Amino acid sequence: MITHRQQAGFSLIELMIALVLGLIISSAIIQIMISNNMTERLNRAVGSAQENGRFIISRMRNELLMTGRYDTLQPTLNADVDTVVESAFVQNNPVIAVGDFVTDATKGSKEGASGANDTLMVGFQGLQDCRASKHSYLADEEFYVVNEYFVENNILKCKGYDGRVLRGLKSSVATDAPYSILDDVYSFQVQYGVTDTLASQDNTARPVKFIDADTLATEKASGAQVVAIRLAILLKADSEVLIDPVPSFKLFSEEAIQPTEQRLYKQFETTITLRNSKNFIRSRNI
Repeated sequence: MITHRQQAGFSLIELMIALVLGLIISSAIIQIMISNNMTERLNRAVGSAQENGRFIISRMRNELLMTGRYDTLQPTLNADVDTVVESAFVQNNPVIAVGDFVTDATKGSKEGASGANDTLMVGFQGLQDCRASKHSYLADEEFYVVNEYFVENNILKCKGYDGRVLRGLKSSVATDAPYSILDDVYSFQVQYGVTDTLASQDNTARPVKFIDADTLATEKASGAQVVAIRLAILLKADSEVLIDPVPSFKLFSEEAIQPTEQRLYKQFETTITLRNSKNFIRSRNI
């Protein structure tokens, strides 16, 4: 006798329930993957901005610490000019103001109009300028170096000069093109910490206020000396991460900046004490 075993399978309702549960689980997994991908991209963007910020602050600090340095007793100092007179000029003008140089009165530290990027110009005795140029001096010779920092097309750049050429003491020679330091610089702002005037007879070399470049020449004319530099830099992260809404940023006394791109931005600030200028001011007590 032959018997037929009854075969049972999934019903239509059971299949529909399984499909719905599968879709829910798949959707959850996809959302987790998308979220993880966005988090990873955001972390990369933050890390990139932090790395660029630390780099530029460290580099600017190392270079600006030399501001105002001049040692007439240094054996490697090139003595083709009167180094005593040059020493007085460098030490009294560590930060260059517009009008300090006879050959080009337009050069100097400048305040950007209506919140535009500032220009910073400093001088010191050194072996090379910010882009490692010697300006025809011997390999081991030191000379009066002038470095100019500015932003062009959202790139922070530096251009080096022979300060003796700017002072009209040497013939002009071809200078190297500006050197690009960092991309994606949205704003570059500078303030200057100045001492009290000569009339105050305060030789403590403490900054009594921070000013913009447009009042720098007036303060220097009254006998005030720049002994500190404050930098504020706004960087755009190198990433496709979209931020909505983008927060506004306020750099020093400038109006708040509202970036137009929905990208990640990071603000960095630092204050650099000019030890050479402070020592020069303190020497008045001797």
